[in-house]
Amino acid sequence: MRDPYVYPNTDVLINRHDVRDEADLAEMEAEYTSIRLKQITETPLPGNYDFQHFCEFHKWVFQDIYEWAGVPRTIDIEKPEPALGGISIEYSPVDEIEPTAKKVLDTMRDAAWDKFSLDEKALKFSKYMAELWKIHCFREGNTRTVVTFCCQFAESRGFSVDRTLFQKHSAYVRTSLVAASAYFSDLGDRAQPEYLIRIVRDSIERGRRKA
Repeated sequence: MRDPYVYPNTDVLINRHDVRDEADLAEMEAEYTSIRLKQITETPLPGNYDFQHFCEFHKWVFQDIYEWAGVPRTIDIEKPEPALGGISIEYSPVDEIEPTAKKVLDTMRDAAWDKFSLDEKALKFSKYMAELWKIHCFREGNTRTVVTFCCQFAESRGFSVDRTLFQKHSAYVRTSLVAASAYFSDLGDRAQPEYLIRIVRDSIERGRRKA
């Protein structure tokens, strides 16, 4: 099946600026999204932290680049991961995206965050972050959306996280999300969540010191 999100015979995502070079698109995307991410950090995006709110985060961050910003993907995807020797994470099938995301978000909202210790918060927060990321709701831009959404969610529940830690170590964050999501129908559970838990714990601890 041809990927409807890319220009024919290329791997370049169709974009508002009709940029056909992958490197140029990546550079432009980084410039636009950095502005939008700064704005959303300074002025939180109002909502109930439900599935619609989550999609609004993606729309806000990627509105300058993609027509489909904020719209869940319509095709199943695979992305070979160097950290897994070229194996792809088993992302959610299209028909399971919304119900799975709603289930994760409901559980996340209902958690007794004010009663958790630092270690419990780090464990729960990283767990829900990884579960939401593993769905891969969108064709592109999932890591930035999930991290930004989860950081704002934390603040809405009364505990701050140091966002700069995620920003400065974005490659580590993505690799740790891959490691935390490495469980497969055929290969079994190969997940290693400790890397994600570590940076999440550090970000919460730093957030406490800054508060």
